Amino acid sequence: MQIYLPIAKMSVDVFVILGLGGAIGFLSGMFGAGGG
Repeated sequence: MQIYLPIAKMSVDVFVILGLGGAIGFLSGMFGAGGG
């Protein structure tokens, strides 16, 4: 599964999505906005 970003004009790799998701989840957990 690939997600197309019209701004970046490129297809994002699945591992990049997982990495970003993990980073966002971690930050959200730190700020109490999510379970992390």
